[in-house]
Amino acid sequence: MDNSLNVQSYIVPFLSTAVASVLLTMIVRKWAIRRNIVDRPDVAPERKVQSQPIPLLGGVAIFLAACLVTLGYAVFSNRLLGGYLLPKYLVGIGLAGLMLMVGGYMDDRFHLKPGRQIVWPVLACLAVVGAGIGVTYITNPFGGVIRLDSVTWSMFSMNGVPYYVTLWADLFAFAWLMGMMYTTKFLDGLDGLVSGIGVIGSIILFFLSLGKDVAQPETALLASIFAGACLGFLLFNFHPAKIFLGEGGSLFVGFMLGTLSIISGAKIATALLIMGVPILDVAWVIVRRLFIEKKSPFSTADRKHLHFRLLDIGVSHRGAVLLLYTISLGFGAVALFSGTRQKLIALFVLVGVMVLLGLTVVRRYRTKISPNS
Repeated sequence: MDNSLNVQSYIVPFLSTAVASVLLTMIVRKWAIRRNIVDRPDVAPERKVQSQPIPLLGGVAIFLAACLVTLGYAVFSNRLLGGYLLPKYLVGIGLAGLMLMVGGYMDDRFHLKPGRQIVWPVLACLAVVGAGIGVTYITNPFGGVIRLDSVTWSMFSMNGVPYYVTLWADLFAFAWLMGMMYTTKFLDGLDGLVSGIGVIGSIILFFLSLGKDVAQPETALLASIFAGACLGFLLFNFHPAKIFLGEGGSLFVGFMLGTLSIISGAKIATALLIMGVPILDVAWVIVRRLFIEKKSPFSTADRKHLHFRLLDIGVSHRGAVLLLYTISLGFGAVALFSGTRQKLIALFVLVGVMVLLGLTVVRRYRTKISPNS
């Protein structure tokens, strides 16, 4: 491993972003309290775990910290640009994050209806796809690759940089990012859960980017910056939380994990392993609402997510969060040392773990509410 891939060289950007995130979180927290942008326990109480109003907008601190350090390295260093990462990629990611922050602020303050909430994630995805970030191929676990760039149209060129529409690659990236964003949005129910998963996921993708198969020190730098931003915020977000991510923050964590997995060589299977439990939980919620409860999957939130069920059967708040951390970290670590076929096997194992965990939780929950049954 050469000097450009030396892990120690990423400690400074990681810690710098963490410190910036700490300072910005304190500022944003005071600002949100002053303007009464808080999450009240008496609004949708079935999903609330706090007893006092908690300020929102925490995602703004993560976004600003990551942007400031990224901008610093882009302007004053040659470590971020000049290699795999193009300037238009960073512009697209920054613009998408800004859209999520604007939409998140409006929702945290004015409580937008779901039909208006979804506009901002859609715009964020379009910004990234428009910047040329897409999934051009998927590795076939049985050999070869599945190409997604067979249908391409050249749109225009700006400053010598061409812009294309690659139909299947762009559609896949759009669907992938929307799925990742709404996974972390639905997961954001316990203190520190989403921000902690953000730290774990970005660190796994950091090491993946330094591996021989990917060898992208620029992507590793971006992942280390995002990990630091999430960690600085997590210090205030872990139970008992002093500030929440808010709508924009919960979406932004999923967006960044999804984007990092794309630009680190379309490591979709790795991201699926890191986010496997919440993705399967969200998939089950959607299936349950559509086919069992016969209602919209975007209807009023409930306490039937796995993380709430863990609380309902008596697991402590921190215990539930640490359990989900452990599962994500374990399967993420497996992904680092596995080939494509091994990752596929790990995904099946993850499904089995999720089913076993779900059945255990449901059984204990029913025993608790009906001890004689």
